[in-house]
Amino acid sequence: MSVPSGSQNNQGAHWYALYTRSRHECRVDCQLRQKGIESYLPMRKVLRRWSDRKKWVDDPLFRCYVFIHADPRERYNAVQAYGAVRIVSFRGKPAIVRDDEIERIKRILYEAPAAEAGPMVELGDIVEIVRGALTGIMGRIENLQGRSRLVVSIPSIHQTLRFNIDRSDVKIVKRQ
Repeated sequence: MSVPSGSQNNQGAHWYALYTRSRHECRVDCQLRQKGIESYLPMRKVLRRWSDRKKWVDDPLFRCYVFIHADPRERYNAVQAYGAVRIVSFRGKPAIVRDDEIERIKRILYEAPAAEAGPMVELGDIVEIVRGALTGIMGRIENLQGRSRLVVSIPSIHQTLRFNIDRSDVKIVKRQ
């Protein structure tokens, strides 16, 4: 995760998702910080197993994504970083990631560090968490391997976060 730079005061600056080459997220994040571009690389701890040992390592939450808070000039400079591919865009326009979506990712990783990222899901009930540290967060219930999992969508990048939640801690907002 990078430290914010002076770009947060720039007029016209928004959060964008920068698509990177596979396994280049950390390298791109480091280069962005060196260029003075505010970036955010959501990381989580995962247990890796080798034939002779197990080890907890930091792993990017979203493969091939680094978030940048940039104006159009900084956006151009960010894509010049080694390992950066392009700004994620839909229908030819750069996809703006809302501030509240970035804050939601940070809050979820703080409270549920084992959260997983995955593709956007369309099935299930829309719910809101009504108890615990994540109260107020809305998402979609999904049953995986017999466990209740809450899926929180980040629509601007077509991704989701999944984590275990007790059904008694949520209320149904909308039936699918």
